Amino acid sequence: MIAHTIQLALAPVFVLVAIGNIMNILSSRLGRIVDRARTLQRMHGETKGAAHDRVVLEMRSVDQRIELNTRAIKLLVMAGLAIGTTVAVLFVEEIFNVPVERIAAGIFLLAISLLMWGLWLFLRETQVAAEILRIPEDYLESHREL
Repeated sequence: MIAHTIQLALAPVFVLVAIGNIMNILSSRLGRIVDRARTLQRMHGETKGAAHDRVVLEMRSVDQRIELNTRAIKLLVMAGLAIGTTVAVLFVEEIFNVPVERIAAGIFLLAISLLMWGLWLFLRETQVAAEILRIPEDYLESHREL
């Protein structure tokens, strides 16, 4: 019967691997965001006028990205913990012959919900990043025929 429990635990473990991969992506992005924030902080004291305003606007967006990214990572960590708990509950059920499959199912649903919430925040962070990366109209010089 323990072999059956191991088979049941495989699906949550695959979800755990996916969560780990997503967290790796998020932590890499967070590192680049922090690097950009440091660059902007140096530029803040060196700019004036319209250039300074652009730095401040980008700093606000970078701050929002840091917040979204950090919250997404927290949710994914909580989802990973819930997945681990699900696997543990499955083994407790098998070893001690305690009918807790509904509890395991509830914890798994919680984990998937946390994962989806974290992915939603990741989507928002990428949207904010895309808005920052928009090239200002004055640089595009759309009024000119080239």
